[in-house]
Amino acid sequence: MKFSRVVFCDFGEEPRVAERLKTKVLPACTREFYGTITTEDTFVSVLEKFAPEVSASLLPIIFDRQMTLKEGIRQTIGSISSSYYPEIIGRIAHRAIRPRLKEFADFLNNLDVPLVVISGGLIDIVKAVLQEQQLLDRITAIHAAKVDTTGKLLQVSSVFEGDTELVAKVKAMAKYPAVEKITIGDSVRDINMALVADLVFARDRLVGYLDAEKKSYIQWQDFFEIRDRLATNWEVNV
Repeated sequence: MKFSRVVFCDFGEEPRVAERLKTKVLPACTREFYGTITTEDTFVSVLEKFAPEVSASLLPIIFDRQMTLKEGIRQTIGSISSSYYPEIIGRIAHRAIRPRLKEFADFLNNLDVPLVVISGGLIDIVKAVLQEQQLLDRITAIHAAKVDTTGKLLQVSSVFEGDTELVAKVKAMAKYPAVEKITIGDSVRDINMALVADLVFARDRLVGYLDAEKKSYIQWQDFFEIRDRLATNWEVNV
């Protein structure tokens, strides 16, 4: 099935690693987080809480693109005891989401435009937050990494694993052929997804990455901004 339009949205946040390095503060001691769907720390906060030493060592390297996302996430998650997993999910479920996501999802649903969440994090975390916010039924599909808790340490896997990404977002996007592919993102995890999109909404660090790649984008802060821009482009009422 080919869609006329599909919206792909990242789920996650990104710390200001550069500021942390300047102040020489361990990641766990700061709260400078920005997200696409979430407004508070989610996946990165899990790494900082349950694998503080590994996170402090690897996160700056990952965000500076000196280590692949796949290797960095696998090493960090793989250092966390499986016994902590229920606590991890419990800590995340009540995180706040970015305002007006529900209204944005309803706007797309009313137009039969699929809203697909693709995350470089863990699928259980994504589902926990969306379920708490009563948003699961508004999302067409969720693609993220799965966790195996049967061993002593957590192990992650993904059906969309790529050469450098644990969740290769472009591979996930390929499941939804469309005339117009729209992506919404904020971080290093969203670069490849943005590069193949027809229309990109970017914020925070993703803006700098796309400038370096000479890829056009629209900056955003609020889901109403995205909704209104799409409504204008598609010539529909909100």
